[in-house]
Amino acid sequence: MITYFQPQVFYAAGFVLPAFFFNSFKSFADLFMGEVELQPENNLLIIHAAIYFYGNAAGYTLSEQIAKDIADHWNGPKGKVIIKRNFYEVFFDMKGIYESSLKPETVFENSNPRNNYFRVEEYAHGNISSVDGLGSNTGYFKLENLLNNSTTAAHEFGHTLGLDHPRILDIRGKGQPGIMYPRGTLVDPPFQYDPTVPAGVKGGTMNPFIRKVFQSDIDDLRLHKLNFNKKGFAVIGEFSSLWHDAQVT
Repeated sequence: MITYFQPQVFYAAGFVLPAFFFNSFKSFADLFMGEVELQPENNLLIIHAAIYFYGNAAGYTLSEQIAKDIADHWNGPKGKVIIKRNFYEVFFDMKGIYESSLKPETVFENSNPRNNYFRVEEYAHGNISSVDGLGSNTGYFKLENLLNNSTTAAHEFGHTLGLDHPRILDIRGKGQPGIMYPRGTLVDPPFQYDPTVPAGVKGGTMNPFIRKVFQSDIDDLRLHKLNFNKKGFAVIGEFSSLWHDAQVT
């Protein structure tokens, strides 16, 4: 789900990179100097992100797992992009970081476009996870939505990259749904919560666990439109920088 405020930012990623990626940096700190990096010598476009998790339900293991889940989904299609007639493989580089002592001012004053901040709690209004607008770098996750190999984090991550839900939400006859389809989408029976019931009734809508990232989702990021500087780095979007308090009943 998207919580709409003013249009905001993104910043995204993956988790295991080839050795030449690490060899291209002088120090570990250099890893945090870019957002979208173009490596023409390796035909590689890397989207970097550091996602900081806070809240009563956040933790070290969960933070790492969410980062891995997002990376697995978005690196799954081995996406490609053409920039100035050259083919590049798109790679999502993500780090999930648990920050138990995160302060609101850290979020408000952040100037690193790679940093994202998400609160994780057992309770969320409407039982949903959300981000603070398309292209934002902050949001609120319900713990239950993130467990058991769910696609929720990867879906919400797509929103932080600027992707909205598709307009047509009846995709029966079109096979497996893409990552940006929301709950309630009408799909073929194998992709419903309950494949045995008619479409639209209880259990007859899309089971979000079966969403998948396709090349078309990579295309929708419009990476070829970015303005890369002379060092091969580009920034996408703006900062939402919103702190979330724990929601209560």
